[in-house]
Amino acid sequence: MRTSSRRVVVTGVGLLTPVGIGTEANWQALIAGESGIGPITNFDATDYPVRIAGEVPDFDPLRWISRKEAKKMDRFIHFAMAATHLAMEHAGLPLQVPEPDRTGVVIGVGMGGLQTLEDAVDVIRQKGPGRVSPFTIPKLIINMAPGHVSMLTGARGPNLSSVSACATGAHSVGDAARLIAMGDADVMIAGGSEATVTALGIAGFAAMKALSTRNDDPQRASRPFDADRDGFVSAEGAAVLILELLEHAVARGARILCEVAGYGQSSDAHHMTMPDPDGAGAAAAMRNALADAELSPDAIDYVNAHGTSTPTNDRIETLALKHVFGDHARRMAVSSTKSMTGHMLGAAGAVEAAICALAIERGVVPPTINLDTPDEGCDLDYVPHTARALRVDATLSNSFGFGGTNACLVFRRFAGK
Repeated sequence: MRTSSRRVVVTGVGLLTPVGIGTEANWQALIAGESGIGPITNFDATDYPVRIAGEVPDFDPLRWISRKEAKKMDRFIHFAMAATHLAMEHAGLPLQVPEPDRTGVVIGVGMGGLQTLEDAVDVIRQKGPGRVSPFTIPKLIINMAPGHVSMLTGARGPNLSSVSACATGAHSVGDAARLIAMGDADVMIAGGSEATVTALGIAGFAAMKALSTRNDDPQRASRPFDADRDGFVSAEGAAVLILELLEHAVARGARILCEVAGYGQSSDAHHMTMPDPDGAGAAAAMRNALADAELSPDAIDYVNAHGTSTPTNDRIETLALKHVFGDHARRMAVSSTKSMTGHMLGAAGAVEAAICALAIERGVVPPTINLDTPDEGCDLDYVPHTARALRVDATLSNSFGFGGTNACLVFRRFAGK
């Protein structure tokens, strides 16, 4: 990152998504092209126009959190805690951080504790305000995800949440990397979490006509760049990345997955929910990330696209990629892993950042499944159906959110000091 001579590397990732729990389970499912979308079980969706979503399978918070403490947390906090356990283990770090004053936490959440909010409203209506739990507010506010992770690990460095809709996870990773680059920390626990497969979450997005209604064929409902796409599939999950100052990682003999090379941001300044029709905001964020990484566009081998499976995003993101990459746009691999995981909203950018890190380490890029008939204007190499072996030296991860907020991350192969 050109803001500092302090280089930042990724040494571990922890993943919980609709395709599995744990880094290996997720990776194997993704490269196999498996979908995690199915009928909603978190609540009774019988009367809803949308009855499908991506839910984390077989999730039991008590694997990572005591029963007493779990009762004080919403599901999105459970996810953040579990992902932290997994990431610390993957990075070879003890759960209690050895240098607490130089370790921080940035975990973003797009919408917070919707289930806790819904439950509290039910209590007020049925039993009165005096019966609302004193843990209601601490359970639902967004920054309690990094707060609890800080208490779990003993990290006493910077502690905060990014909240920027579907760009949240990417902003969290980028902001955390900059905190290390600027000298505020040597280790950051960074990522995103979301648990909005709830009655309110599904009803709200359904009312906007934003969600796929392919209820009878859930595993084929998320189909980025396909002519028959009809909206995104809501999903839950979390990802945590362990970011370290390069010298810190080398000193402890850590396995380095990749380097955080660049971080770019922008705003469309256009509409509440619709992207700029020319892709100008998305293109600006990509260019800013490349400039921060000091890389030319033709250095990028793989793009993990925002790729939501909505009629507007996929076409406009493709247009923005062409603006930025020119002829190289047709030579690089581009895929949307949301075709398998669904859209995890505030967690999505962090999950996809983790996937980029693994693609560099393992030399494979995940596919875009369900891409049977590319839509007009969606004419890049989206790695359809099947994962591809590919040496990846540099990746770009795109995340764009409601409100016109854009965040892009560049990762590159670690080539030594």
